[in-house]
Amino acid sequence: MTRNQLADMYRGYIDCLNRQDWAHLGDFVSDHVTYNSTPVGLDGYQRMLERDYREIPDLVFRIQLLMADPPYISSRLQFNVTPKGEFFGLAINGRRVEFAENVFYEFVDGKIANVWSVIDKATIEQQLGSA
Repeated sequence: MTRNQLADMYRGYIDCLNRQDWAHLGDFVSDHVTYNSTPVGLDGYQRMLERDYREIPDLVFRIQLLMADPPYISSRLQFNVTPKGEFFGLAINGRRVEFAENVFYEFVDGKIANVWSVIDKATIEQQLGSA
């Protein structure tokens, strides 16, 4: 896959997430995907995303930065959301927060096989006055 093809594939994946089109998640994600080095499989990955949408009803993935170096993609995703209850162990309780996620993906056989994610929890804590 070329850089442009990989970047286009990733944009399709993000679109799939934003539409919550779980029937097509397997078009982008491997059956044996790992998340932060833990094997979760496609079903576990989907359950994780579905939980995110339950806890954050207004969740939208916005690509702020995208770099492709096949077979890897790195992306900075920006969020402006209103989580219900607790979020990353923080009492959000419906307050709006903005934060970023720096995430790296490895594609194998045209699908996401490994995901490494770091969420900027410090920024959330700052907005809540917890830092």
